Amino acid sequence: MDRTGAHVIVVGNEKGGSGKSTTAFHLAIYLLYQGYKVASIDVDSRQQTFTHYVRNRRDWAQRHGLKIPHTTHYHLPLSRGDSIRENHQLEFDLFRQAVGEVEQNVDFLVVDTPGFDTNLTRLAHALADTLVTPINDSLIDLNVIAQIDPVTGEPREMSHYARLVQRARSERLAIDGQNIDWVLVRNRISMLSSRNMRQVQTMLEKIAMRLGCRVADGIAERVIFRSLFPTGMTVFDSLDENLLGGLPSMSHMSARQEYRALVEALHLPITAKAEARQVAIANTPAPEEDTVSKFIHMLQGDV
Repeated sequence: MDRTGAHVIVVGNEKGGSGKSTTAFHLAIYLLYQGYKVASIDVDSRQQTFTHYVRNRRDWAQRHGLKIPHTTHYHLPLSRGDSIRENHQLEFDLFRQAVGEVEQNVDFLVVDTPGFDTNLTRLAHALADTLVTPINDSLIDLNVIAQIDPVTGEPREMSHYARLVQRARSERLAIDGQNIDWVLVRNRISMLSSRNMRQVQTMLEKIAMRLGCRVADGIAERVIFRSLFPTGMTVFDSLDENLLGGLPSMSHMSARQEYRALVEALHLPITAKAEARQVAIANTPAPEEDTVSKFIHMLQGDV
């Protein structure tokens, strides 16, 4: 597949319940609010959590007359014909078409993947510029990346998913000489320090060293994310009772700071056009009325 002009962020992990869709959706909305143009693709045909987020957000905005940013979104279903080869070709064609429609018009393309291995999963990983892998802060969940020797605490054998990523990195290197920046993100971190937390951090760092990837602090375990899902809102949306469907909390603010720190840790590139939009937004004085409407209009336009 030809390389896209957009920077591709793929959120992947072969374990369900690791927070992939929540992470992908929050990254996309955060980037929109920062003045970037963002498209998204959901290749999880079974759960479709990312797509449900998008629909919930659009429905809530329409129902309440809200002017909030939305991604240009695509959902790609699995092909279910009798021929595996034909199915893979059709999936490849649909994926290429979706990417082709947005590649020159957005700064970032965010792709959410399922918690199991599919042809679309492999295609998405091979396209990634930045691969984000959320991992629940548990010794059990580390098994999705590597088996750990119980005596030495050293990574003993790489998992199926780690091998999938390494193959994608090799393919990408052979195609255009670029490496995939793989970032392991600690997710659902406990509020209280514990021996388990310290062990997870130590083992993740050892795994990252062996795999040639990085580790980033992620997001604490917070009820706020479950409460925001039905409305499609994120911690980056305005702290307004009508917009959020309830009063904001300290958990809301803390989660916002954690996601900002995560984006900084990803070291995402800034294009000249995106930088110009950010400067324009920063230098625009706040109008007395319809602030959100004019802000969204600025996000949609080119500088």
